This record gives sequence, structure tokens and C-alpha cells, in this order.
Amino acid sequence: MKGIKISHHQNLELIDIEDAKTPQAGEVLLKLCYVGFCGSDLSTFRGRNTMALDPVIPGHEVGAIIEEVGTDVPDGLKPGMVVTCNPYTNCGKCASCRNGRVNACQHNETLGVQRDGAMREYIVLPWEKVIPAGLLSPMACALIEPMSVGFHAVSRAQVTDIDVVVVIGCGMVGMGAIVRSSLRGATVVAVDIDDAKVEIAKELGAAYTINSRTEDVHSRLMEITSGYGPDVIIEAVGSAPTYQMAVEEVAFTGRVVCIGYAKSEVTFQTKYFVQKELDIRGSRNAMPQDFRAVIHYLERGKCPINKLITKIVEPENAKEAIEWWNDNPGKVFRILVHFNQNQDVF
Repeated sequence: MKGIKISHHQNLELIDIEDAKTPQAGEVLLKLCYVGFCGSDLSTFRGRNTMALDPVIPGHEVGAIIEEVGTDVPDGLKPGMVVTCNPYTNCGKCASCRNGRVNACQHNETLGVQRDGAMREYIVLPWEKVIPAGLLSPMACALIEPMSVGFHAVSRAQVTDIDVVVVIGCGMVGMGAIVRSSLRGATVVAVDIDDAKVEIAKELGAAYTINSRTEDVHSRLMEITSGYGPDVIIEAVGSAPTYQMAVEEVAFTGRVVCIGYAKSEVTFQTKYFVQKELDIRGSRNAMPQDFRAVIHYLERGKCPINKLITKIVEPENAKEAIEWWNDNPGKVFRILVHFNQNQDVF
């Protein structure tokens, strides 16, 4: 069957891989319809993702149909169902797992990063990792995982309806944080360097937008918050300047939640940590309830899904697509690779 492989030398190739095995007890065979390229895949392509195998089959943002189920699989999972998947593993033994925060498992292996992923025609997964997607299309399902990461960050920030929440970075993860914060009743400020992205952020619930390339972020935030600064800043970029911006701009006693991995060392004025008595928290992956919350949101039909999908390409054109993304990083929400073209999956 067809698959896609990335190496850390700006190389992507279409490969033939062994056909997926028949699902055994407790397993489900999925027919992949749409699989998204995410930021970690681009980092792998650029040789900057130190956590990824080299080479690796990418892909953990999945829209699929159940092809076959093995024995000892719950009746709620049946052939023909539209599903996505939870791409993370958890060991059950580390401190995170013992504390019930399996999303942050010390030994997690995410599909497409620490183990080969789903960018292929079929994949077999444990039934526990298969998530029914209700009435959603497989195309919409490919957006669930990245949005769930943003939803989880909002939970980590303990956002309420009296908060002003700044989301730095309006990619798919940031958009998830914007949606969830808005659903909780917060006043949301979207910050990005691309006008088109902040315009879509408005559609998803942002009350204010700031183009950090053309506007003075500090002045705008002071204006919006009457001089107090935002209660919460969610960093969804992963760069030294945006990490620093978050700590400097958040209000006294505010909360900073970091999703993005900075690719270089970040220098902070640590006096802000103490003087402001900040809560600075990491946010990693997502919990099962975050996936369910995104599915519930998407089922309402109010999300402009087509505006969040920049390109849909066939596997044969995946190399050209990721090279284009590499050259135009600020212009992409999601690129989806379409497998099993004979399947009516729209």
C-alpha cells in the first residue's frame, strides 16, 4: 500500500509499505481518508525535530473510516463508522500517568513522531485509541486533533468568562484555543503576523485582533485591557520572541500557558515571574475529553472548515505541498493528504 516517508534532510518520498495486518483481539483496522501535515511534520522535514525518528512515516491528524474490527472490540465501534484517533501513548507507570494526566506521559510516543504514523492507506490501532466522530465527515475529522491541543491549553489556563485571553499564533492549535476561550465566555484577543489568519480568528470568536508585524502589541493590549494587561496569554507559536512577549505582556498575577516548543534557548527577565506572581504552565497534547469537546463544537456546523484547510493533495503531490509550506510558512493552516480516492468521504 502507499505511504509517505520524511527524512530530516528536506526529503519526502512516496513509498510502498507492507499491507496492514488483519486486526487482532482488541484492534481496529482504519481506512485513512485524510491525514494532515502539522507543524511537527514541517519541523521534521526541516531537520529541526529532535524527537522524531529519521526517517519516519508522518501523520497523526486523522480522518478515517473503520474497515474491520478484531475480537474483543466494543460494539460501539463498527465497520463504516467515521472516526479519528488519539495518536498518543501512555505507559501507565510514570508520574504523569499516576496523576491521571496521561496526555503528558513521560514515555509518550506520538504517531508520526516517535513512531511511524498514519500517512498511509490503512493502519491498525488499539480500539481504545479510536474515537467515533458522530456526524462529521472524514475531512473535518482531520482537524480534531490540532484543535484539541488548543482546547486543552484553555483548560490548563483555567479560563473563565471574566478573563481577557490573548492567543499568540493563529495556526490550527491557536485557533482551537480561540474557539474554546470564546465558548467559555472570555474576551479573546488573537495575535498573528498574517492579516488573513486574524480575520478568520474573528469568525471563530476573537473580539480583537492584532497584527504583531504592523501594530504595537503592548499599546494595543493596554488599550484593550484599560491598562491592566490580559489575564491569560496562550503561546501557540514556539519562538523566543513570543515566549518573551507572553511573560512581559500578561497582567500581574496572570497565567501564561505555553504550547509551542521553542527551537532555541529563551532568555527571560525572571523578575517578572516573581513581581507579577505569575502562573506559568506547559500544555502538552490533549485529553480524551478535549477530543470530545472539539467533536461537539464541529458538529454544530458553525466552524468555517473550508477556510482552515489550505490545500488538499494526493499522496503523489505531498512532496510539492510540504516544499511549498516550507517556503510559505505563514500562509498555511492545514494541508491534508487524501488517501483512498475511490472512497466517497466528503
